[in-house]
Amino acid sequence: MARDPDFEADLAAYGGWRALAREQSLWAVWLYRAGRRIDRRPPGAARRWLGRLYWPLFRLVETVTGVSLPKGADIGPGLRIWHFGGIFVNESARVGARCVLRQGVTLGNRHPDGPSPWLGDDVEIGAYAQILGGVRVGHGARIGAMAVVLQDVPDGASAVGNPARVIAARGVRPAAAITADGGLPPPESAA
Repeated sequence: MARDPDFEADLAAYGGWRALAREQSLWAVWLYRAGRRIDRRPPGAARRWLGRLYWPLFRLVETVTGVSLPKGADIGPGLRIWHFGGIFVNESARVGARCVLRQGVTLGNRHPDGPSPWLGDDVEIGAYAQILGGVRVGHGARIGAMAVVLQDVPDGASAVGNPARVIAARGVRPAAAITADGGLPPPESAA
């Protein structure tokens, strides 16, 4: 089996290979990484055969674990899912490195074929939180349990409530929007 540094980072977030026996969510993460490896294979019979094997395994793991991580999503290394179950990530969502998801989390679009969330690195999402639409959640942000996030969350900030409101944290201005590169815009000049 070829070395997969992304899955190795996932394993490290779970505490190593022994986690496969006790963490059902890791099964879904492993299958997600396997699906991504299949898509990177050169076209041919092996890729077609593995692709046909992937889909029934995806449905089985999704049903057994309650974790839906489609291979079309872009998920960075070091993903940690606590307390598996009820986790749905839209196929066009982007999740940065070292992110944490808890049970019941949804990263989805608000309308059919609409945009999906973008999460920066080191984002933590509380239980049953919903992040919907083309929302950008900045690096190091925290989303509270049962929050419904419909607006951008700056780097290092927290969002809580339904609908979620942004709370300043670690020197971040809550009203600031996230720029295209994921950072905060420069402070407004005093007029």
